[in-house]
Amino acid sequence: MRIKEILQVIETLAPLPLQEVYDNSGIQVGDPNREATGALFCIDVTEEVIDEAISLKCNLIIAHHPIAFKPFKSLTGKNYVERCMIKAIKNDITLYAAHTNLDNADGGVNFKLATILGLEDVRILTPKSNSLLKFVTTVPDSHAEIVRNAIFNAGAGNIGEYDSCSYNLEGKGTFRAKEGANPHVGEIGELHFESEVRIETVVPAMKKNEVVRALIAVHPYEEPVYDLYPIANDWAQHGTGVVGVLPESMSEQDFLYMLKDTFNLHHVSHSHFRGKEIREVALCGGSGAFLIDQAIDYGADVFVTGEAKYNDYYDIEDKLLLAVIGHYESEICTKEIFYDAISKKYPNFVMHLSAFDTNPVNYL
Repeated sequence: MRIKEILQVIETLAPLPLQEVYDNSGIQVGDPNREATGALFCIDVTEEVIDEAISLKCNLIIAHHPIAFKPFKSLTGKNYVERCMIKAIKNDITLYAAHTNLDNADGGVNFKLATILGLEDVRILTPKSNSLLKFVTTVPDSHAEIVRNAIFNAGAGNIGEYDSCSYNLEGKGTFRAKEGANPHVGEIGELHFESEVRIETVVPAMKKNEVVRALIAVHPYEEPVYDLYPIANDWAQHGTGVVGVLPESMSEQDFLYMLKDTFNLHHVSHSHFRGKEIREVALCGGSGAFLIDQAIDYGADVFVTGEAKYNDYYDIEDKLLLAVIGHYESEICTKEIFYDAISKKYPNFVMHLSAFDTNPVNYL
């Protein structure tokens, strides 16, 4: 099995186009065409983690945080990032990161946190915008079902918990084949009327090319007609943060103790108690404080995240409870996400969760 086959599993769960513009998810170092000997999963790549991979005979390290985040002008080993890159190259180890694409994915970091907390009715807090297209094509009646199935299989037609969504309108198409054409129906030089179906559906922008290729592969016409329109709808399947509901309400103090026990935390930083029950929960792993206003607008009783600034605790006033559990602590579950996804597809592939605690924050 090649490394790229393993990485395809991760990119099916968390497609790279879901990453934020500032991010650098994907392959950091290495040749994805090499045979995979094993994978090691971690939050951060450190020299100890690379040594661990070498000892375990794993030539693939999948991390949550990219080791190469800024451009390089040289590679001399002057810091741990460069030393890690050099050591990985010398030992033919491929370094891969799934960062904000995994944060934004349906089934990614925030959904995993919601599952760990036992939240119900979980959905995206802030859906992705400017990520959907309206896809329109016309096809002869005889091939409408074939075309629909092809574009659905390529990623079109998914709306919420529904798939194969389309609108179909019957009508008449016209064309005249010129000399040199090879028409599926009609004669050269004669105006032809054909009973056709206009198919309208929705497609994620990142799936556009796949859907167009699928259409062309099965459409009977020599020159298939299709249109792509940007639409303002939010993409509710992917986005930042999630919201969910606790099975039963609990006091603010009990909720914080539950967080501490569930995530095995040294401490939980939180804003002043409001004296209100906790039921509606908003959360975002990592540096998620930028979503506080969205959590307030949603009507959450608490917002759980990995990091917040000093003034964030002031700015929320009495609008919700802010609970901060630590960046590393809120994302340690990513190792399990990687393991579960790959083991379902390749149960016999050698995989390890890194034994190293790479949290740079220490507690006394």
